[in-house]
Amino acid sequence: MPKNVIKNLRVIELEHLPIELYKLLKYENLAQSGGEAKMLISEGYVKVNGEVETRKAKKIFAEDVVSFADDHMKIVQKEKS
Repeated sequence: MPKNVIKNLRVIELEHLPIELYKLLKYENLAQSGGEAKMLISEGYVKVNGEVETRKAKKIFAEDVVSFADDHMKIVQKEKS
């Protein structure tokens, strides 16, 4: 398997992009509160596109991959109906 393939990649469809990183963690129930999400980010537990991200309000756009623990999420823009 190639190194750049992520196992267990979930696709997350969001209607409103960009979204701040801490809000995404809270929205996906990876943190119980915004404060907890901010702490996890500032302590270096979250990666965006393979790089540790410590900016809590980092804007997440379509095609970004956000990783926390063993959870990997590819963000896509939800199609408008």
